[in-house]
Amino acid sequence: MIKKLINQVVDAISAPPSDQGDDEKREAALRSATAVLLLDVARADHVFEESEFERVLELVEKHFGMSPEDAAELVNASDDKAENLVSLHEFTQLLHNNLDENEKARIVGLLWQVAYADGRLDKYEDSLVRKISDLLHVSRGRSMRLKHDAEQAAG
Repeated sequence: MIKKLINQVVDAISAPPSDQGDDEKREAALRSATAVLLLDVARADHVFEESEFERVLELVEKHFGMSPEDAAELVNASDDKAENLVSLHEFTQLLHNNLDENEKARIVGLLWQVAYADGRLDKYEDSLVRKISDLLHVSRGRSMRLKHDAEQAAG
């Protein structure tokens, strides 16, 4: 089931854009991959608090310019994918191949914000965000600056 889902996302991204519909599918796949990674970070410490869920919703809404209803729909749809996630590689590869350096760094910044959503950084959250950052080819220095920014914003 997960393999089929991943193949669908990869197919949506890999297909050469030929019309507006393809661009919409590509954007939807990128949004889904991002939401899955955000939710995976929120679950990394094995405690998925309401504050983390609300932060994911808020970040998805702001980052993608979505209505609260659309953001909730995306997060809920991505929740099952994140809960059954076996490998990050397919999602990070998808983002890496379709985003520029600044967009990838922005995703890493969002991940750090989710990691600090409950007011503390767990070692598993820290490790996962670093791993995703490496898979997205965001430099360690830039990732650490984004981490510091998220920590400062969290108080």
